[in-house]
Amino acid sequence: MDFKTMWNFLFELGTSLGLKLIGAVIVLFVGVKLIKFIKKFIKKSPKLNKLDDGVRSFLASFSVIALYIVLFITVAMMLGIPTTSFITALASCGVAIGLAMQGSLSNFAGGLMILLFKPFKAGDFIDAGGTLGTVTDITVVYTVLTTADNKVITIPNGTLTNSIIINYSKKDTRRVDLTFDASYSSDIDKVKEIIEGVVNSHELVLSDPEPMIKLSAHNASALTYTVRVWCKASDYWTVHFDLLETVKKEFDKNNIEIPFPQMDVHVKN
Repeated sequence: MDFKTMWNFLFELGTSLGLKLIGAVIVLFVGVKLIKFIKKFIKKSPKLNKLDDGVRSFLASFSVIALYIVLFITVAMMLGIPTTSFITALASCGVAIGLAMQGSLSNFAGGLMILLFKPFKAGDFIDAGGTLGTVTDITVVYTVLTTADNKVITIPNGTLTNSIIINYSKKDTRRVDLTFDASYSSDIDKVKEIIEGVVNSHELVLSDPEPMIKLSAHNASALTYTVRVWCKASDYWTVHFDLLETVKKEFDKNNIEIPFPQMDVHVKN
């Protein structure tokens, strides 16, 4: 092979590889931009408003992963990399990564279970194994909660689905349970009348179901009254704190004594 023939061969090879490389770079650039657009479309499109925020976030994350895999396979094909070998290598890597990331796979499976069974959705206030907060995001492998004092907590979905989950937002109404102590010398009917007046005058307390006020215990130094009222789930803490404060004020106005533990100290010389 003379120099001219070799030069022509190298020139054609370089031109071919150069064009393939340029084409692959263009496809990669356009593909990344397109994937970002699709992710944004899924999260913001009005056509998907029927889906809750958690489902849309999960769908966007899952779609991005799948599209990136397709994009890299396409680029490999354009560069002349045998797709069969590439897919085989990808599958082998997948198995190896899967064994090394069993926890992440369980988190992914947990995310699917959350979307299928919907124990909660974005915006719900939940107790997840003792961690309380409002669900702000549900992704492929983790769920984000924001606490009442504005802390952001990230919980792996695998851990979450294996925990006891209490959803305080699932129902429209909640029951507020309170107890009040009064001395044995206080008239029982008078105490119940005062508590009933406070409950009935609170605008956020629901009349149906009817509030319950009962003498529930004879303690060592006081009688205990149990109060159960219903309110909207969003009004729970407002009602809880308002009743505690107002009942105490009304007890004071009506000279209802609230006993408290006392200690006698005897001093000996």
